[in-house]
Amino acid sequence: MVRVTLTRRKVAVIGGGITGLTAAFYLQKEAQLKNLPIDVVLIESSLRLGGKIQTLRKDGFIIDRGPESFLDYSNSVQELASDLGIEQQLVNNNKGQTYVAVGSQLYPIPNGIMFGGSLEVSSFITSGLISLTGKIRAVGDLLLPKTKEQTDEPIGDFFRRRFGKEVVENLVEPILAGTFAGDIDHLSIRSMFPQFYQLEKQYRSLILGINKSGKSIAKEHVETYNTFKNGLETLVEELEKQLHPSSILKGIKVEAIENLNDGSVKIHSNHIAPIKCDAVIMTTPFNVTKDIFQKDGLLEDIPNMNYSTIATVTMAFKQNGENKYKDALNFFVSRNSDLSITTCTWLNHKWNNVAPPGYDLLRAYIGRVGDEAIVELSDEDIERTVRNDLEKALGITSSPEFTNVSRWKQSMPQYTVGHDERMQQVKEEIQHEFPQVMLVGSSYDGISVPDCITQGRNAALQLIENITERQLISNKL
Repeated sequence: MVRVTLTRRKVAVIGGGITGLTAAFYLQKEAQLKNLPIDVVLIESSLRLGGKIQTLRKDGFIIDRGPESFLDYSNSVQELASDLGIEQQLVNNNKGQTYVAVGSQLYPIPNGIMFGGSLEVSSFITSGLISLTGKIRAVGDLLLPKTKEQTDEPIGDFFRRRFGKEVVENLVEPILAGTFAGDIDHLSIRSMFPQFYQLEKQYRSLILGINKSGKSIAKEHVETYNTFKNGLETLVEELEKQLHPSSILKGIKVEAIENLNDGSVKIHSNHIAPIKCDAVIMTTPFNVTKDIFQKDGLLEDIPNMNYSTIATVTMAFKQNGENKYKDALNFFVSRNSDLSITTCTWLNHKWNNVAPPGYDLLRAYIGRVGDEAIVELSDEDIERTVRNDLEKALGITSSPEFTNVSRWKQSMPQYTVGHDERMQQVKEEIQHEFPQVMLVGSSYDGISVPDCITQGRNAALQLIENITERQLISNKL
C-alpha cells in the first residue's frame, strides 16, 4: 500500500452563492474525512452569502425574496441537507391546480400532450385553453416526421414545429416565461430541455415519446416541490454556520487571477493582499468571470451572456371568503393577456406554514427579457401594477396588509441557442491557460438550486481527487 503524503494546499472558492457555498462545504468535509491538509477560503464580493436565496421572516410570515422552492430530481438538495443534519426541516408542497391566464380568464392547464397523459381521456380535448383548430394542429405531432437537422434551435421554433403556434402561445411560452423570464425564440432547446430534443430523435413524435417516457414540460408543475419549513435561506444559514468562520471573506471583489511559475495562482482583489492558491473553483456569473480574465486576453471571442431582470412582489391579504380559486397553486400568464405579471403563486395554498391563519400570501413575478423597464418603476408603481393585475385576474379589490418588492437585476442567465458549445469553448480556453481553475455555477450547466448544488459538490469532489492524484504522482517521482 502506497502512503500518500500531502503538502499543505490552499483552495479558493470565488462566489458565495449556493454553488460556492456547496463547493466550500464539501471541500472542507472531504478534507476532514480523509485527513487532508487542505485550507479552504470562500471569497464573496457582497456582505452576505447565498446570492438570490433570501428569506424574510416577520409577524408569522415567511417570504422568500428570490427562489422559494425547488424540484429535487437529482436528490442533490436532499443529500446536502442530510450531510448538514437538517433533512428533517425539508417540507413538501400541497397539491393544487395550475392555471394559465389567456385574455381575462384563467384556464386549468390540461393534462393532455404536455403531461404525457392519454389523449383519449385527457382534459386537453375539452379545455378552453386551446381552440379546436389548435388542438387538431397539436395532435398533428403524431404524424410529423422528426427533423433531419442536428443543430440547436430556439425552444419556440421547436415546439411550434411539433405542436403549432397556439399551443406555444397559450401553454409553452407562459410556463417558460413565468419560470425562466426568458424569450423562447432565443433560448436553446438543447441546453434548457435536452430531454425533448432527444425524445424527437428517439420516438419521432413528442406525444408518443412523452407517453412512453413520462417526461413533460409542464409535469414539474404538479409534482412535489420542496423547501425548508423556515424558508429556503435555512440552507444558506446552515452552510455558513458549518464552514470555518476564518475561511469566509465577505466584501472582497476578485479583480484578477495570475499564473505563478510554481503552478499555483495568485488571486488579486480589492482591500486585501493577494492570496496564493493551488486551485480555484469559480462560481461567479459568466460576465463577471470574463471580466476577471480580460487582462489575460481570454474569452474575447465569447459574447457576454444575457441575464433576465425581474422583481418578485409578495402581498398579504386578509381572507374574506370570496376566493373562487381555493384549489389553485399558481397561474402563468399568456402574452395573449393584458396582464403585466408573468406568474402568480398562492404561497399559503402551496405551503402550510408561510402565513398566519386568516391570510392569503400571494407572490407575483414581474419583468422578463424585453420588458426590463417595468422593474425600474418605484415600489409604489410596481405595487399598483400588480394590484391591478390581481383585480383583473382574481377579482381581488382589497388592499394588501403589506407588500414586499424585491428586484433582481441581471439575475437569471439565459441559455440561448449554441449555449453548450460556447460554454465548452469557455472551459477549454480557461483550462488551457489556467489548469488550476474550474468553472461552475448557474451560467454553465443548469440554473436551478439542485443544479447549482450538484455542480458545486461535483467540483469539490473532483478537485480533491485531482489534488490527491497529483501528490501521489509527485511522491512516486
